[in-house]
Amino acid sequence: VQLQASGGGTVQPGGSLRLSCTSFGDTLDYLAIGWFRQAPGKQREGISCRSNSDGSTYYADSVKGRFTFSRNRAKNTVYLQMNNLKPDDTAVYYCATDDGRTYYDATYYCQHYSMDNWGSGTLVTVSS
Repeated sequence: VQLQASGGGTVQPGGSLRLSCTSFGDTLDYLAIGWFRQAPGKQREGISCRSNSDGSTYYADSVKGRFTFSRNRAKNTVYLQMNNLKPDDTAVYYCATDDGRTYYDATYYCQHYSMDNWGSGTLVTVSS
């Protein structure tokens, strides 16, 4: 699975961005998919994941109510709509999938599972 994340940029606090993650060559339909981020000097954080096995979606407390996971199956793309951005959201954002052979809920994928396929990151900077 080859993944490419895009849509990052610089935005003022309170602004919005939509990140995209496209798979080239392999369908995302049967894979668990997650959005992760890593800020300078901090550990990588799973912020939103969707399980293909039970359809659950997880949001980290830090983004709940502000970020929304969605997908466009026809475009083989998933999105992360980010609203009301805060300076603490500044990080490199990555999308990632499992290998299609795991069956966990979304919380597990974001908090415990080491995803198998990673896309290149996209930088989000929230600054006034």
